[in-house]
Amino acid sequence: MSYITANQVVKEFGEGDARVAAVQGIDLSIEQAGFISIMGESGAGKSTLLSMLGGLLSPTRGEILIEGINIYALKRDKLADFRREFMGFIFQSFQLVPYLNVLENVQLPLAVTHHSEANKRSLASSALERVGLKDKGHRLPNQLSGGEQERVAIARAVVNEPPILFADEPTGNLDSKNSSEVMNLLKKLNSEGQTIVMVTHSRRNAEYADRIIEVADGRLKEALAIRAAV
Repeated sequence: MSYITANQVVKEFGEGDARVAAVQGIDLSIEQAGFISIMGESGAGKSTLLSMLGGLLSPTRGEILIEGINIYALKRDKLADFRREFMGFIFQSFQLVPYLNVLENVQLPLAVTHHSEANKRSLASSALERVGLKDKGHRLPNQLSGGEQERVAIARAVVNEPPILFADEPTGNLDSKNSSEVMNLLKKLNSEGQTIVMVTHSRRNAEYADRIIEVADGRLKEALAIRAAV
């Protein structure tokens, strides 16, 4: 059984004559510990699809299953709990809190857990070590490079050790060197068993994945769903 499944997923925005279908009847299966890249032009629907797969945006029609659970059939509080346990999110804009230091930023997903404060610090420190930044825990975000800030965002996403990572243009604000470092880190996390679903406009970055899916006008371009070269 697939780990993540989208069944005839549709997302429409607007009403009446202004209604626009951003995603149109997508079927998609993702295996556990897979690494999937979703590519497409701006406005193709790839980020909308990612948001639905990640439990952030309800589909107009269709269903999203994770480990056989229809996530949008869950009550809102149960869906929030499910996201917190199963999913980590990495965004292009980093979304770090500027007045919190690096260690405190990484601890944020642990705020609503039952871990002790000492255990939260330990988990955050371990997550920073995984991304190569353990010695920079007391710095503020503006004291780091863009690549380092993205690695902090990745550490925050994995601090709960969720089985699935969703990444939306994770290297969009980075130069080629920092982009490669971040992609190598994602590849390493995937090799350790993390399922990764990534939206990217970069073919070079997409080829770090096991599989590349292309989206156009809200639909999968099945003929271009290929095994990546790397």
